[in-house]
Amino acid sequence: MESEVLLRKLTRREFRERMGAGELKAVIIPVAAIEQHLEHLAMEHDWRSVCHVATLAAERLRPNVLVAEGLMAGISEHHMRHPGTLTLSPGTFLACVSDLIDSMARAGFQHILVLNGHGGNVGPCNAIWQQFQRKFPVNLHFFPYWDLLNADDAALLETRRVPGHAQEFETSFALAVFPENVRTDMWKDQADQEPSLSTAAKGQAMIDRTVERLAAYVQDMVEGRRVHPTPEFHP
Repeated sequence: MESEVLLRKLTRREFRERMGAGELKAVIIPVAAIEQHLEHLAMEHDWRSVCHVATLAAERLRPNVLVAEGLMAGISEHHMRHPGTLTLSPGTFLACVSDLIDSMARAGFQHILVLNGHGGNVGPCNAIWQQFQRKFPVNLHFFPYWDLLNADDAALLETRRVPGHAQEFETSFALAVFPENVRTDMWKDQADQEPSLSTAAKGQAMIDRTVERLAAYVQDMVEGRRVHPTPEFHP
């Protein structure tokens, strides 16, 4: 039986024994958003996509990596004119992220990656990240999963834009792994027609490359090739 990669599926004894045996090396904490994604794409997209790539990467690195429960809601005030969007204030979001990191550090993880799936979370996290690195004595990293893609990868898309909100990239991702979230009959009812360029094949190609690089990144964290030193304090 393969080792579980989702923290929520473990009992406290299973977690304790795996951590005590030195098996658990790193944890991925996904953060994202529940927000409007035009007329055609389900509001859960950011959350579901980041959890998908995190889980596949952890499966490649089992039994050494877990995916913890992160934050489904993010900083989405700029989408609140579309009812149904959930938003957290930046202070609330960052306080929750800090508490999640603290929980995993106290559980025994020395390598923690906060993996982001929503553009609105990037600026606030980047602004405070050095403070988090000073606060927590672990190898702590943050980035949005699409940062693992480059210009050559973007060339797979007609628009060459990654990520693009609810556009060719995100819609292709959804078509590849959760097509039930894409209302293709709605494309014709919105002014923005870029999503109609999306295909499952494009999405799968992007996902495959992202997962491969994400797994390699986390492995590099564990093996000491990607270590964030604690930022210096200045007098």
